[in-house]
Amino acid sequence: MGKIKAFLQKKDIIISGKRYGIDALGAMAQGLFCTLLVGTILNTVGQQLHIGFLTTAIVTLGKGEGAVSYTIGGLASAMVGPGIAIAIGFALHCAPLVLFSLIPVGFAANAMGGAGGPLAVYVVAIVASEFGKLVSKETKIDILVTPIVTILVGIGLSVLVAAPIGAAASAVGNAVKWATLQQPFLMGILVSVIIGLALTLPISSAAICAALSLTGLAGGAAVAGCCAQMVGFAVMSFRENRWGGLVAQGIGTSMLQMPNIIKNPRIWIPPTLASAITGPLATCLFRLEMNGAPVSSGMGTCGLVGQIGVYTGWVETGHAITAMDWIGLVMICFLLPAVLSWGFCWILRKWGWIKENDLKLDL
Repeated sequence: MGKIKAFLQKKDIIISGKRYGIDALGAMAQGLFCTLLVGTILNTVGQQLHIGFLTTAIVTLGKGEGAVSYTIGGLASAMVGPGIAIAIGFALHCAPLVLFSLIPVGFAANAMGGAGGPLAVYVVAIVASEFGKLVSKETKIDILVTPIVTILVGIGLSVLVAAPIGAAASAVGNAVKWATLQQPFLMGILVSVIIGLALTLPISSAAICAALSLTGLAGGAAVAGCCAQMVGFAVMSFRENRWGGLVAQGIGTSMLQMPNIIKNPRIWIPPTLASAITGPLATCLFRLEMNGAPVSSGMGTCGLVGQIGVYTGWVETGHAITAMDWIGLVMICFLLPAVLSWGFCWILRKWGWIKENDLKLDL
C-alpha cells in the first residue's frame, strides 16, 4: 500500500475534493469561457454590428444538404469539448503528451454527452488525465504509449458513460427549469441563492450551469444570484477597497472575499439576502430569462458576460425587446444588488456583526 501511495505521489495524482472539485471544476469553466462563451459573444457582436469577417463562414464541412458552415465564433464554440479537456488536464498538471492527447478525448465525450456534454467531458477528462499520468515517462516509447493509453481510456470511457452522464445532467437541468416554471417564486429564491453562493465559493458556478444546461427562467434566477454576490460585495466593501475593489469584485469575481468570509462568515449575509430577493423578482416580476449559452447563467457581471448572455438569448429566440426588459436587466443585475447589499451591510455594521476592515482586500 505504501508503494502505491508513493507511486501516485510521484505521479502527482492526488485524489481529493480540492483537486477534482475545485481545481478541475474551475479549469472547466475557463475551457468553456475560451471556446463556447467567446464564440457566442463573437457571433452576437458580428450579427448586431454587421461585422463581415465575424458573420462570414470561413470553413464548410461536408457537401450538399449535410454541409455545416462555421464562422470564427462557430469554430470557437465547436471546440468546447477539447477546450474543457485541455483545461482540466492543465489543472491536473498533465505532461505535454497527456495534455495534447486530451483533444480527441474531449471532442468525443462532448459529442457523445449530448446536451450534458460538458459534464461528461469533466468526468472523462479527469479519468483519462490520471491514467495518462500513470504511464507517462514510464517506458522508452513514451511518445507512443502515453497518447495511446490516454486516448483509449478517454474515448473508451466516453462510449460507456458519456451518454448516461449527459442524459442525467440534462434531466436534472430540465427538472430545475420545470420546477422554476411551476414555482417561480420558491425556485427563484433557491436557484438564485445556491448558484450565487457557488460563484463566491472556490468552485465554478459557470461550470455547474453549463453542466446542467441551466437556461430559461432558472438561468435568469442564476444570473440574479451571481450578480447579487459580485455587485453586492463590490458596493458594500467600497469604503475599504475603493475603486480598485469595486472593479475587481464587480467585473472580476466575488471569490476574492473568501479569505474574509472564513474569518467572519457574517459578511456573506448581505449579498446572500440580496440574492434571495432579486431571484424571485427576476422570475416573477421581470420574467428574466437566460437563453444564451448556459455557461453565461453562472458568470454574473464577470466581464458583463451574464448580461451579454441574456441579450444574446433575446436575439437568438427572436424576442421582441421592450423597455421593461432593459429595466429588468439593469434592476436585477446592478441596481437592486447594490442597494440591497449596502443596506443589509449597513444594518450589520450597526449591530457590530461587520467591523471596519472585515471586507478589506489585499489588492
